[in-house]
Amino acid sequence: MCRLLQQFVRDTGDIVSLFAGMDYSSNHALVNYRVEQLAYQCVKAVHQNRNQLKDQLFAAPEVETVSTTLLLEAVVLLMDPKLPWACKTVSYLLQRKAFTLYRDIILTGKESIKIRTSIGRVSSLERSLAAVIPHIGQKPCTCPNIDPHWSFSSQILTIPFLWKLFPYLGEVFATQGMSQHYIRQMALCVQNHAHVLPNDTSNDTSIKLPGYACLLGNILESSGVALSQPGCSFEMAVDLAGVAKFLLEALPSIKSSNRESREEFMMGEDDMIVGDDVMEVVLNNDLERQICDAIDPRFLLQLTNVLFGGISLASGSHHGPDDKEVSAVGAACAFLHVTFITLPLEKIMTVLAYRTELVPVLWNFMKRCHENQKWLSLSEQLAYLLPGDAPGWLLPLAVFCPVYKHMLAIVDNEEFYEQEKPLSLKDIRVLIIILRQALWQLLWVNPTAPTNPLKSFTNTVSNKKHPLEFIQHRVSIVASELLSQLQDWNNRREFTSPSDFHADGVNEFFISQAAIENTRANDILKQAPFLVPFTSRVKIFTSQLAAARQRHGANSVFTRNRFRIRRDRILEDAYNQMSALSEDDLRGPIRVTFVNEFGVEEAGIDGGGIFKDFMENITRAAFDVQYGLFKETSDHLLYPNPGSGMIHEQHLQFFQFLGILLAKAMFEGILVDIPFATFFLSKLKQKYNYLNDLPSLDQELYRHLIFLKHYKGDISELELYFVIVNNEYGEQTEEELLPRGKNLRVTNENVITFIHLVANHRLNFQIRQQSSHFLRGFQQLIQKDWIDMFNEHELQLLISGSLDSLDVDDLRMHTNYVGGYHSDHYVIGMFWEVLKSFSLENQKKFLKFVTGCSRGPLLGFKYLEPLFCIQRAGGNASEGALDRLPTAATCMNLLKLPPYRSKEQLETKLMYAISADAGFDLS
Repeated sequence: MCRLLQQFVRDTGDIVSLFAGMDYSSNHALVNYRVEQLAYQCVKAVHQNRNQLKDQLFAAPEVETVSTTLLLEAVVLLMDPKLPWACKTVSYLLQRKAFTLYRDIILTGKESIKIRTSIGRVSSLERSLAAVIPHIGQKPCTCPNIDPHWSFSSQILTIPFLWKLFPYLGEVFATQGMSQHYIRQMALCVQNHAHVLPNDTSNDTSIKLPGYACLLGNILESSGVALSQPGCSFEMAVDLAGVAKFLLEALPSIKSSNRESREEFMMGEDDMIVGDDVMEVVLNNDLERQICDAIDPRFLLQLTNVLFGGISLASGSHHGPDDKEVSAVGAACAFLHVTFITLPLEKIMTVLAYRTELVPVLWNFMKRCHENQKWLSLSEQLAYLLPGDAPGWLLPLAVFCPVYKHMLAIVDNEEFYEQEKPLSLKDIRVLIIILRQALWQLLWVNPTAPTNPLKSFTNTVSNKKHPLEFIQHRVSIVASELLSQLQDWNNRREFTSPSDFHADGVNEFFISQAAIENTRANDILKQAPFLVPFTSRVKIFTSQLAAARQRHGANSVFTRNRFRIRRDRILEDAYNQMSALSEDDLRGPIRVTFVNEFGVEEAGIDGGGIFKDFMENITRAAFDVQYGLFKETSDHLLYPNPGSGMIHEQHLQFFQFLGILLAKAMFEGILVDIPFATFFLSKLKQKYNYLNDLPSLDQELYRHLIFLKHYKGDISELELYFVIVNNEYGEQTEEELLPRGKNLRVTNENVITFIHLVANHRLNFQIRQQSSHFLRGFQQLIQKDWIDMFNEHELQLLISGSLDSLDVDDLRMHTNYVGGYHSDHYVIGMFWEVLKSFSLENQKKFLKFVTGCSRGPLLGFKYLEPLFCIQRAGGNASEGALDRLPTAATCMNLLKLPPYRSKEQLETKLMYAISADAGFDLS
């Protein structure tokens, strides 16, 4: 019958008269019924015989002898949109759940073919589907909507890799306005009817093809074409972002995601969430690839262009965003937030940062909301995207922070400070306030996440159960990372006050809590230490060190670790004796006896002062560039010598010893004058150095690399290759930056890669072994979480104290007097005048003479233990007493000062005493 029907139409071109005679209108009901029955029976016949006919299901119409072709081509004829019964026929098929029949037919045929034999030809099955899907209830179509269970979206779009099977159908779906209709339909119902999606289509349980994931892959794959159409509407982009966001939330994290995402949300076997009997699925590899490939740079560019196309970046700050801008930002942020935590970030971040207007649009939006206090009303407008009473800044920050952080990792110093790209320094100051306030709200004022939320939000199952808590946790992480990065930029060149990073609500109660492990305040201190003023963190650090010293017998009368150190062999003796100590012994007190160049033990009993003198002398000797373990930059800042192995055979053991040495100084609260390069201090924090850290090592190399970055000509003409030349002690060696780098020329296309590889080589690779061993020794005494409280600039202050002049007034305020002296005594008045007139160098000599250390306490002399004390020496002001020099007891921070008659005499005697370099013979 179908063969004859097609023959008749070919011969006459008139199908209506075949069914209705000359007057369709008078008997249209009967005609419609017959056509509907015929069309349905054709589809049903193919469905019922699909297993027997499985090799014919994808046949093209040119194969006229195949029964499936005859049946399905008849359906195509009967649903020609020019025919008067077309809508009635399609409606009847849809009411009879025709899409479920089509689904079964497609899946059966799909299983039976490994390779399509009709490439380039459209199958009859595909043609019949393409005839049905345009009936979307829009004029002139009169088809009613059907139950979502049996719709095209639920039954057909959930078939794995649909557009590979039916590329023509994909074109029809994407280009003729249908994708907009179906995506709108899904946006309205998918969240409330997620259960309507079919289950896994594969019989093999090891291959996971869940319906929601297949639907996502097919929608994304076709949306790239739909978004590029001139008629693509803003509403369609909003709906697409909403549907994709919902389906991505159901998706397990793609296992190929980058290391940062994996580590951030990774959990061990012991931390697995049990009790809900929900197994996290692992997607089929090809399905993963389809989804990842679909969210490509082109798709992201098109989506953001449609969403942000009507938003002006020049909007003034006198009003907040309008409804359309709120919808655009909400849709983009909801979609991108879920994308960030589900898919690999490598390609996504770069295109969002540099090829879209995402950062300027989001910043303009957030800035106006902040200045016009629109966050509260924004919470109400975005309520459909986040459950609960979520603050309006939550979603924008979840997306803005990681993208802007990615930009900062690539931008150079000139762009950031001089050109003020990507944001002006004025705007960055506002951003710091927004981030600081948001972070304080999330972590302290209104915390909804548990104190240690990592275990609770490490898989998709948990994310779905706690979406608000999860996004709050996520924003607290990315906001912390961005603020930390901005603080690094501020440390390189100050553009805002360091106090701008401090939370307004930090008080004494918070500080007292922060010093206690496993409290929320302590967790905040670890995650966002910059919220707490530096002095408060130093107090906490000092208390942690004091507690650790107490546990290891700092006040013990008996000390089992006693060093005998020759002053002229101080490094050798210290290395041999300290290396023999266990980790536990290193934490305990060490007493030192010095031996002078004549082999005679120096006078003085070590009550702590001699040990401080020992630490200052040993660190000066060990870190001296003449010794060859360290080099210095043009700014005289120290970093490990990459060629140290050429000088010392056991150089790595020495680096471990130097790490112990520095740690011991910090552990005992002894400040040492060792100015480290910033990029090396990053290694103590186990941080990776980037291009912008290169000036702290080599300003000239940095300038050359920035010249290459902004070079306008053809870089290949410069004859550069992916190799770097090392020059250590006159010996030149070449190292390849990439495999076969000697043969890989630097071009305009790969110059950015070359620049970052050179920076990585100099800042990280060259000193990796030295830094690793130094860190190994350092961490024997100083815990990582103690150091993580401080940035590199602050860490240098912990090591060396302030480089500013000695605060004589502060010392005077915290001085005790004994032996007849008091604050108003004439000798004491002269003494303070003399000390204040000394140069900084002589003031440091005086401090070393009295305390054993040339640096004062970091937080001021109030924290000197014990307090500085001046004792009257030599009895009355007799001639004999006045000939005596001032002496000191460094273990008690005690100056024994004779009662000199004149300021000149006091100055002469004091200068001689502090400059005599007589070891402890004046103690």
